[in-house]
Amino acid sequence: MQHPKQQTTNPMVTGTSVIGIQFDGGVLIAADLLGSYGSMAQMRQLPRVFKVNEKTVIGASGDYSDYQFILEKIMQKVNQDYCLNDGYVYKPKQLYSWCTRVMYNRRSNFDPLWNRVVIAGLEDNQPFLGSVDLLGNAYEAPCIATGYGNYLAVPIMREFLEKNNNKITEAQARDVVDRCMKLLYYRDGRAYDKYSIAVVTRVGARVEECKELQTNWQVASQVASYD
Repeated sequence: MQHPKQQTTNPMVTGTSVIGIQFDGGVLIAADLLGSYGSMAQMRQLPRVFKVNEKTVIGASGDYSDYQFILEKIMQKVNQDYCLNDGYVYKPKQLYSWCTRVMYNRRSNFDPLWNRVVIAGLEDNQPFLGSVDLLGNAYEAPCIATGYGNYLAVPIMREFLEKNNNKITEAQARDVVDRCMKLLYYRDGRAYDKYSIAVVTRVGARVEECKELQTNWQVASQVASYD
C-alpha cells in the first residue's frame, strides 16, 4: 500500500535561540546545547553551530532534523568545491542567498523547513551576519538573534554596539554574548547553561568547546507571582 506524501506540521526535537554579533575583524555566533522534545530537555549535548569552511559558519534554531537536512546539502556543495580544487570556497553571502532560495522554495511547496538559520563569516575581509527564516524572509544586521533572543538579547547587543560606535573587540563581543546567554538561561524555559561558540576572523573559522554559564539562583526565592 502506498502512503500519501506527508509533511512535517510540528517540529519535534528543537533548539532555542542562536545569537550573533560582529566585532572588529570578525564575527561570532553562539547557541546552547539543548535539544528539547516538547517541554522535555531530551538531549544535552546537541551542537547547533558548525563550521562550513574557513570563511563561513552557520547556526540554527528550530527543528533539529530539518537543520541536519540543510547541513547535509551544504556539506555536499562544500565537498564538491573541494574536489574541484579550483580555489573557490563558499562565501557567507553566497550561502545566505542560497538559504533564502531553499527556504522560500520549501515554503512555496507547503513543506517548510522549520528553522531560522544564522549565517556568519568574512566577505572581502568584512564581517557578515545574516538570518533567514522558514518563510524565506532574510535580513542582515550587526547583531542578530533567533527565538526569545530576538526580544531579550538583541536590545542588549544593540545598546552595547551603539555605545561603542559599532567598534568592539573580540573580547568585548564574547563578554556581551555571555551576558545574553545567561539572560536567556534565566528567562527562556527551553534554554540551557552550556553553549558553544563559532568564531570567524581573518585567521580562519573555528568552533570552540562548550562553555558553562556561571549562574546564581538565590534571587529566585524572592520572586513572587501576581496571583
